[in-house]
Amino acid sequence: MTTSLTLKELSKKEDLFTHGHRMCSGCGAPIAVKQILLASDYPIVASNATGCLEVSSCISQYTAWKIPWIHSAFENAAATISGVETMYRALRKKGKIDKEIKFIAFGGDGGTYDIGFQSLSGAMERWHDMLYVCYDNGAYMNTGIQRSSATPLGADTTTSPAGSVIPGKLQPRKNMTKIMAAHGIPYVAQASPAHWKDLMTKVRKALEIKGPKFINVIAPCNRGWRSKTDDAILLSRLAADTCYWPLYEVENGVYKINYKPKEKKPVVDFLRPQGRFKHLFARENEWLLQKGQEDVDREWESLLKEAGAE
Repeated sequence: MTTSLTLKELSKKEDLFTHGHRMCSGCGAPIAVKQILLASDYPIVASNATGCLEVSSCISQYTAWKIPWIHSAFENAAATISGVETMYRALRKKGKIDKEIKFIAFGGDGGTYDIGFQSLSGAMERWHDMLYVCYDNGAYMNTGIQRSSATPLGADTTTSPAGSVIPGKLQPRKNMTKIMAAHGIPYVAQASPAHWKDLMTKVRKALEIKGPKFINVIAPCNRGWRSKTDDAILLSRLAADTCYWPLYEVENGVYKINYKPKEKKPVVDFLRPQGRFKHLFARENEWLLQKGQEDVDREWESLLKEAGAE
């Protein structure tokens, strides 16, 4: 790696995910993707699961990707890129390719936590030299804002609607980052586009490590979150400041917290700007707010213990 992570140096690099795509105004996913691709000094080949990022960034002959990019099905982006990586290793062995190429799969939480989990778990277990990046916006946003297993407790979605029967989703979100760490792979991390240097440093570290890697990136969706179109970075920062989305990494089984807020904010600071949680502030739903705070506190305390940072 040669280019330093300074804004001056990064401004000289070519954007490999260009403007002009059809992602919603203010979407967090393209911000994260642009940072991730800028972080690499290696040529990148990417696969992309069906989802918001895929359908909006490559329509017919028009594409925002300035790298070799493969649209894969919803469920098998990890399998697709693992096959490409295997072919690359075979061609290098035969002397037909001599340059170092890195392989990244991108998927939303629907294509990662749910539909694509089997494919992802298998690719990690087979120990392919690849990085899987999940852009987590907390629901199936592309197909109508249906709940996924990444959807937070209490969120209002089209398949867990807040009303007189249920107060939104009644189950807590799946902890996908820890599930991937449980695979025993060399590198797992959780990141946020609001902390761009932390995210890009993690990408660089991951690309230098041989074997399977996983990075989970929070990606606010103003359509599904019912938030303002210019709130993606604010909400990404609040997610870390409230410890709803702690920034940490697990390298060879060793936990390290990358960001500890000077003053841990209450989780309501993250929830209040989002219309999908407005019903939680009614008196009859206060118990869900309390449970949500307890869940965040318990997970943060567990993470502190695992990182030896009590």
